[in-house]
Amino acid sequence: MKTTLFPLVAKQAMVRRRGKVLVGPIDLTLEGRGTTIVIGPNGAGKTTLLKMLHGIVRMNGGALDWACSREEAQRRQAFVFQTPIMMRRSVVDNIAYPLQLIGVARAEARARAALWAEQINLGDALDRQATLLSGGERQKLALARALIREPDLLFLDEPCASLDGRATREIEEILLRAAASGTRLIMSTHNMGQAQRLADEILFVLQGCIHEFSLAREFFEGPKTTQAHAFLRGDIVE
Repeated sequence: MKTTLFPLVAKQAMVRRRGKVLVGPIDLTLEGRGTTIVIGPNGAGKTTLLKMLHGIVRMNGGALDWACSREEAQRRQAFVFQTPIMMRRSVVDNIAYPLQLIGVARAEARARAALWAEQINLGDALDRQATLLSGGERQKLALARALIREPDLLFLDEPCASLDGRATREIEEILLRAAASGTRLIMSTHNMGQAQRLADEILFVLQGCIHEFSLAREFFEGPKTTQAHAFLRGDIVE
């Protein structure tokens, strides 16, 4: 029987590099439903926070506690980077790769990958070299590659950075479908329109610390701190 993954509880969690605190110490509890959007100025620590929660950067203090073992939590989540890495393989083989890693037969993995390629409008590009795709196509492929294993939790670091409106809309549609199917999303963005479209709750990060954590509607209607007000106005916040 599948165990519960959430809540995820961070207790005084901290990441420090070369004597500088990048994130923390933070106390945070994330429940198992909805989409959390992480916002804040450049250099605020958003990417490091996501990587810390995902477990791919070493913490220098505090603890992260899941409702299951850390090993099981790792198996049941995925991460999409701002600039995804494309293997020197075809589109279909890139998408199928995570399934093959867990022992799914190549033919079945490729068949399931082909279905995902159709969902992201790359069905006519199955045999194309993935490294030749456009930025938007690469990001959609990265999403399909992450979602094909049906993770309970997906982290995304600025997945629409530098993409045009059409590619952004297509990616948002994929994310909305994933959220509707039960995948928990934790995602950073600089696009406040995107944050308002996708977020159930907002994490506002500044100088490596969480300044506000609230429902999205409450945050956008009336942030509680002067820094968040200034950020939403478009002011420079440090």
